[in-house]
Amino acid sequence: MGAAYFYHLTESSLENALPLLLSKAREQGWRVEVRGTNADRMAALDVALWDCGETAFLAHGLAGGPHDAHQPILLTSDGRPAQNEPNCIVCVDGATTSAEDVIRVERTMIIFSGFDDGLVQLAREAWKGLTSQNVSAQYWAQEDGRWTKKAESQSD
Repeated sequence: MGAAYFYHLTESSLENALPLLLSKAREQGWRVEVRGTNADRMAALDVALWDCGETAFLAHGLAGGPHDAHQPILLTSDGRPAQNEPNCIVCVDGATTSAEDVIRVERTMIIFSGFDDGLVQLAREAWKGLTSQNVSAQYWAQEDGRWTKKAESQSD
């Protein structure tokens, strides 16, 4: 049974934080879906991931290509199930997930900017919705350049 991890960006942008979180997921051997809400934004994240440097190379692709099923990291925005059979779902820019999604994979990450009140509100609603359905969740915030766990809700 998976868990939802909420990552509150207060010191860096998504473009700076995402490569580290994706690297950690890949170190676990997980295939990852990065779920967004806008195709143009996902295309921009695609470029940012290619430009994150050789030491942080993250093989990935945008959904809709001929090799989607083989991508270790697949960036999606169309609301359809990812073709790469992910073990980890990363929701960005207000993308949503369900308790069923969280339970189906090893980990679900909800990454949101503390500089966008709308995204903060969506994250609060997601926390309430998932924990009310008995999903384990953790809330992490950036603090002095590190991730610090601020809250946890365990499933029964």
